[in-house]
Amino acid sequence: MSVLELQDRGGLYAFDEAQCTEAGKQLAERYQSAEPFPHIAIDDFVSKDVLRELLTEFPSSDGHEFFDRDQERFKYQYHPQECGPRVRNLLAELNSQAFLSFLSNMTGIKGLISDPYYLGGGLHETKRGGHLGVHADFNIHNKMKLQRRLNLLIYLNDDWDEAWGGHLELWDREMKGCTEKVAPLIGRAVLFNTDLDSFHGHPDPLACPPERSRRSIATYYYTAPPEGVANLPKRTTVFKERPGSTDRADWKVRAQHMWKDWAPPAVQRMLSSAKAD
Repeated sequence: MSVLELQDRGGLYAFDEAQCTEAGKQLAERYQSAEPFPHIAIDDFVSKDVLRELLTEFPSSDGHEFFDRDQERFKYQYHPQECGPRVRNLLAELNSQAFLSFLSNMTGIKGLISDPYYLGGGLHETKRGGHLGVHADFNIHNKMKLQRRLNLLIYLNDDWDEAWGGHLELWDREMKGCTEKVAPLIGRAVLFNTDLDSFHGHPDPLACPPERSRRSIATYYYTAPPEGVANLPKRTTVFKERPGSTDRADWKVRAQHMWKDWAPPAVQRMLSSAKAD
């Protein structure tokens, strides 16, 4: 029995809004009281059989671009347009009114908006030796001019050996220590608030066999601040170094943020205009 049931409607799957709403209410206290920031890990979130069907459509990484730098290595992202119909069906349902009702009732965040552009979302894959450093995510959707509020990850890894690593780590807001580790097992979902200090990642290199990889579904959710996003501090992904580790700082991003925070707006506009010319 899954937490959220996907009903078969003529060969397509769909969530039931009433069931989603009730499930969200039942999980609200657990989610909203979690530390170090509001989050939850849920086993059997949706049917494992449905997820195994999706795996038959998982895109090939052959010739595909991937991240390969100190902060994130051997990480692939596949947009829904690169995926088959089963994957696209589930991604559409994860952006539906029914699913937004689940999220709003669980998190207490009203007016959630899904992302039809899937900026950074879709399917994710990390290969052997790859990692994703501890970080806080970008906070502004530039196309929609919205504030990012929630992340959803659904893992797709059958028969995953914990010795291979790949655990999602949640770190405290001061980056003093990891407070929770979540193994990326099939059917397990993780949802969490994406504040500027919601630090998370899977920072140690994967030790899975060469023929295996760490796979997941990722979708993100937003709200429209009443005052707009112009007055919010704009951040791209901010990577953090773990105490006592060999993690390397992302000085380029730090310099960009310092510039945006301290350079006079008129100077920023003038230089942006000059670059455009």
